[in-house]
Amino acid sequence: MSKEIVVPFGPQHPVLPEPIHLDLVIEDEKVKEALPSIGYIHRGLETLVEKREYPEYVYIAERICGICSFIHGSTYCQGVEAVMNVEIPERAEFLRVIWSEYSRMHSHLLWLGLFADGMGFENLFMDAWRLREFILDELEATTGGRVIQGTAKVGGVRRDIDSEKLDNMAAGLEGIRGEFSAMADVFLNDSSVKSRLCGVGMLSKEDAYELGAVGPVIRGSGVASDVRMDGYAAYDRLHFKPVVEESCDCYARCAVRVKELFTSIDLVKEAVQKIPDGPIEVKVTGKPDGEYFARAEQPRGEVVHYVKGNGTRNLARHRVRTPTITNIPPMVKMLEGCDLADVPVIVLSIDPCIGCCER
Repeated sequence: MSKEIVVPFGPQHPVLPEPIHLDLVIEDEKVKEALPSIGYIHRGLETLVEKREYPEYVYIAERICGICSFIHGSTYCQGVEAVMNVEIPERAEFLRVIWSEYSRMHSHLLWLGLFADGMGFENLFMDAWRLREFILDELEATTGGRVIQGTAKVGGVRRDIDSEKLDNMAAGLEGIRGEFSAMADVFLNDSSVKSRLCGVGMLSKEDAYELGAVGPVIRGSGVASDVRMDGYAAYDRLHFKPVVEESCDCYARCAVRVKELFTSIDLVKEAVQKIPDGPIEVKVTGKPDGEYFARAEQPRGEVVHYVKGNGTRNLARHRVRTPTITNIPPMVKMLEGCDLADVPVIVLSIDPCIGCCER
C-alpha cells in the first residue's frame, strides 16, 4: 500500500552549492509536491541603504551576489542615474557591457561545472572550472578583482581598459572558443549526459510564462525573453539574438547556457571593435529625489533594482527582485511528478543563488 512521506532536501546537501530548503512529499519514489522554505540565510541588506550614502551603497549592491556582482552594481547605478538624470559617457556603457558579458561567462562556466558534478561527471566539472579560470584572470587583470570587481559607479566606471588590452581580450576569447566548443560538445551530445537531462524537469512554454520564469529557464521553454533586447547600456548598438531552446526540459536549460557562452564571446568582440574613445565617468552632484525601476539581464535572468530617493544623500528605499526568487515557482512546477533521484538535477537546472534570493 502506497504511503506519502515528507523528505527534507537541503539546506545542506552534497549536490547543492546553495542552501536551498525543500520539503518533498514523496509517494513510491515520485515527488507529489515540493514545498520551498525561504529565509535560511536572510541578511537584511536592504536596511543598509538608510545607513550608507548612495555613492557608497554600490559596494553593498555588488555583494548581493558574488557571482553576478558586477551586474548588481551596474544595475543599481542605472537606477540612481535615471533618478538623477545623469547620462554616462558612451565608453563607460561599452565597458559595462564587456564586464557584464565576462561575468555571464564566469557564471555559466561555474554553473556548468556544478551541474556536471551534480550528475557525477567529475572530469567535466574540472574542465568547466579550468576554462573559467581564463575568464577570472581577465576580470582580475582589468578590474583588480576576480569575484567582486568594484568598477561600477554612479556616473560611469572607475577603471578604463586601454586599446592594446582590449584587443588582447578579444583575441584571447577567440583562442579559447575551440576549448569551449569541445566542452560544449560533451554537454550537448554525450549520451550519458542526455540520458540524465532529456525529458527531465519539464516546464511547458505556457507554465514558464504564467509562473514568471526568467533567464535560461524561460528561454529553455521556448520564450525569447531577454532584457538585453531592451538596449540598456550599449546593447542597442550591438548585434544580439537570444538563445532559445524548445524542448522545455533540463537539457534545454543546459543548452541555453552552453550556447550563451558563444553569444557572450561575440558580444565582447563586437564591443571591443565599436568602443569609442572618451571619458569613462561624469561628475555627479546633487541628491537623488524620485524613484526608478532599473532592469538588467543577469546570468540567471532578469534582475530589478528599485531605488527611491528622498532628496538626501541616503536613499529612502532600495528593493531588489532577483532571478532566483522568480524562478522558484517554476522550479516547484518542474519537480511535480519527477523521480526522487532527479531532484538534484532539476533544482540545479535553475542555477539557484540563495544569497541573491534572500538578500
